[in-house]
Amino acid sequence: MSKIRIFGLGGLNEVGKNMYVVEVDNDIFVFEAGLKYADDRSLGIDYILPNYDYLIENKDKIVGLFVTHGHDEQIGAIPDILRDIPNLEIYATKFTLEIIKQDLEEENLTNAHLHELKIHKKVVFGKNSVFPIRVSHSIPDSVMYALYTPDGTILFTGNFVFDPTMMGTFKADIGKIAYVGKQGVLCLLSESIYAPKKGYTSPNHRACDIIRETIQKNDQRIIFNIMEAQIFRIQEIFEEVSKTNRNVVIVGKRLYTIIVKAIDMGYVSFDKNRIKAIHHVNDPGIIVLMSHEREHPYANMKRVIRGFDKFITLTENDTVVFAAPIYDSIEVTSTEIFDNIAKIGCNLVLLPKKQYRSPHASSEDLMLMLNMTNPKYYFPVMGEYRHQVENANLARRLGMFDDNIFLKLNGQVVTIIDGKYEDIQDIVKTDEMLIDGKQAGDVGDLVLKDRELLGNNGIVIVAVTIDKQKHQILAGPEIVTRGFIYVRDNIDLIKEAQGKALEVIESNITPNYIDFNKIKLSTRERLGKYFYQQTGSNPMIIITIQEV
Repeated sequence: MSKIRIFGLGGLNEVGKNMYVVEVDNDIFVFEAGLKYADDRSLGIDYILPNYDYLIENKDKIVGLFVTHGHDEQIGAIPDILRDIPNLEIYATKFTLEIIKQDLEEENLTNAHLHELKIHKKVVFGKNSVFPIRVSHSIPDSVMYALYTPDGTILFTGNFVFDPTMMGTFKADIGKIAYVGKQGVLCLLSESIYAPKKGYTSPNHRACDIIRETIQKNDQRIIFNIMEAQIFRIQEIFEEVSKTNRNVVIVGKRLYTIIVKAIDMGYVSFDKNRIKAIHHVNDPGIIVLMSHEREHPYANMKRVIRGFDKFITLTENDTVVFAAPIYDSIEVTSTEIFDNIAKIGCNLVLLPKKQYRSPHASSEDLMLMLNMTNPKYYFPVMGEYRHQVENANLARRLGMFDDNIFLKLNGQVVTIIDGKYEDIQDIVKTDEMLIDGKQAGDVGDLVLKDRELLGNNGIVIVAVTIDKQKHQILAGPEIVTRGFIYVRDNIDLIKEAQGKALEVIESNITPNYIDFNKIKLSTRERLGKYFYQQTGSNPMIIITIQEV
């Protein structure tokens, strides 16, 4: 018999940043290591990671990291984690590993311990074992995981839909899922993002009709903006292009590499001879595929709109298609992009959110998964808290008791001892890591607050020069502002502020001693109150003192 602890380091009460931990006695199994895209309020932040200090502190207990598929919300944190836990064992299916390898090569991390999982082949880790089961998602070789323990099976679905038309490496093995369910499932962890949506996701995740119509109606250049690892959508585009005599240009090395690998490995069907070099991007009737960058959604499209791209200039004859639904967190950015494209005069095609869905499980998909697996306990994951609540409500509709349904936030631990849930109020420390550029480590909330302050109220710099020997003011105080007020229209305000700063500085200079700390604190306090009284703003105030 075992003590099992289940909790999220990320992915609960949020979309993205997925990382879930299952501890079976002294063995730690980690499922997913994803990032979250920075939203419009995250000033200068490129992406957000879960704080994985718990894994660093317990790295000797980690059996492995198990990834369901190759999207950033599942694999985006792996390069950062490997810098702190270089011996981490990573398990994934073939195509997922190819994408992980590409990410690691870009970060010069070439010695990772990567293990390819075979679909429906169990991997044994002492008394426990992990069994990958193929599911349908927008990327091939997607799997869910069955973690077999002495007390029962822990099932983690990852992202999935039930669609009988998705074949080959996209096809879900419903028989295997049902077989695991008949053996007995202790706890099911299932995604929640589309729990409020009625019905099945299929066929609303398919966009072949609108792609076909767009290609048939527009004989000029068409630019498809896609997610780089959304292979199912790319295949839909290729299938419609194959029915014409039009060629394709892929913009971006990363996107090109992923698509070509997918074709070479048999995951995508398309004639590579029809993929042309970048200098064909202005050919009549060309089909252009362009993706966002991981850290900056729509960065490539923004560059094109602003006229900074050296290959593509948008014209009124172009058709621009956004071939994936828009994330809620970047609606402001996307709306601005759509407006700018419309101003250029392009034909803009969007996938209506009410009509088209991403390949995530809607309410009927989730209830079908629950029916097939019949878990003793249910743990809604992957989604905002309202999504988790809706997911829990679906389980209640199917007869599950409230005591067997876990609604948790990141860090709140579910403890199961000898196969029975124990209401132990256990908390694991969690947080977000804000990543800016290539610098290592977390930017931190204080930096983000400073950026917000600068963005909202600007900055005031007070500079003064003091004679080191005579303890006298030689120059200043001078006041320089950026983003606060227009100086030419506020000369009297600046002069008054200089006078107040001078009073503070002189009062803290004696023939024997200069209290630099008090000068800075008192000047900042007095000017802060003055500026707020006069302008209603709280600019960041920096005091610089130079001794000569």
